[in-house]
Amino acid sequence: MKFEIKIKDNNSKARAGVIETDHGTIETPIFMPVGTVGTVKAVHFSELESDIQAQIILGNTYHLYLRPGLDVIQQAGGLHKFNSWTRPILTDSGGYQVFSLSHRRKIKEEGATFQSHIDGSKHLFSPEKVIDIQRIIGADFIMAFDECTPYPCEYEYARKSMELTHRWLKRCITHFDNTEPLYDYNQTLMPIVQGSVYPALRKISAETIASFDRPANAIGGLSVGEPVEMMYDMTAEVCEILPIDKPRYLMGVGTPANLLESIALGIDMFDCVMPTRNARNGQIFTSEGIINIRNLKWKTDFSPIDANCPAPTSQRHTKAYLRHLFHAQEILGAQIASIQNLSFYLWLVKEARKHIIEGDFTTWKKDMVERVSRKL
Repeated sequence: MKFEIKIKDNNSKARAGVIETDHGTIETPIFMPVGTVGTVKAVHFSELESDIQAQIILGNTYHLYLRPGLDVIQQAGGLHKFNSWTRPILTDSGGYQVFSLSHRRKIKEEGATFQSHIDGSKHLFSPEKVIDIQRIIGADFIMAFDECTPYPCEYEYARKSMELTHRWLKRCITHFDNTEPLYDYNQTLMPIVQGSVYPALRKISAETIASFDRPANAIGGLSVGEPVEMMYDMTAEVCEILPIDKPRYLMGVGTPANLLESIALGIDMFDCVMPTRNARNGQIFTSEGIINIRNLKWKTDFSPIDANCPAPTSQRHTKAYLRHLFHAQEILGAQIASIQNLSFYLWLVKEARKHIIEGDFTTWKKDMVERVSRKL
């Protein structure tokens, strides 16, 4: 993996860059659609490529490990061959999913023991095993195994969790560096900064992660219920410490406004289930604001869903038609809504990149944050 910053914004920490991987180029800042079990829900890959224009998608170690299982993925030749996605993939370590099973898991120095949410079977995720699993899945970017703290949590809990994450990281790096990719392309391991909402812990964690000098770094444990101002404060704190010449990935974030504000703080990569999950519930993100498509006001609105977005379905179909599909409980409604939301997210980061390059990002962002946050 290679990362090059093409231009920096003069009035913020925003930057426009390019990441080179063996599966293609990624222009940053970038949003990555979440494909947890090897698919972005309700969206075909041809739509992801041409309509949404996704440059990289996510997969999830926990879910893919349980189903379809590593044997199937390895026999296929890795996740790229299994699901036919030819562009870059990033896999989460599964840590967030494991630790969300609070009543079904136990955390020890060795790793995390948990029960499958599918059949109750018991499994152990250690740092070494998570690396092995992600070698088999074969993503371009793989995440270190970390413990995700809830919000709120006590300082002492956050400190111990962070220190455990750092010890696990050392084991991840050792095992990663002593193993080879299983397929004919390279993989990049990304450490994760933790520390909850405590500035002192975030500083320690960011300094520790930076000291390992890996090609890219991530920020985890945010967007878990803390006030948005706190999330921005922690992100800014960490971005001041992480190396400027390496990609920074803010995990699990967020709303359109969150993306824009975080880009201004120096973040390059984002992922979130919000655009697809909210789409399936009738919340539509557009270049003019947020729509609850079930509302009566859209019943006879025959304007395009979003004339500014590149997805043909968003320009071809009307708000009235999309509302009808939701009220008729047609599957097509969730599909069109998901394409719209993802298309909008990718359009938004592309516009942000354009304005960083043109030199008016800060002015544009101020107007855009207000626009994309309003409820129509």
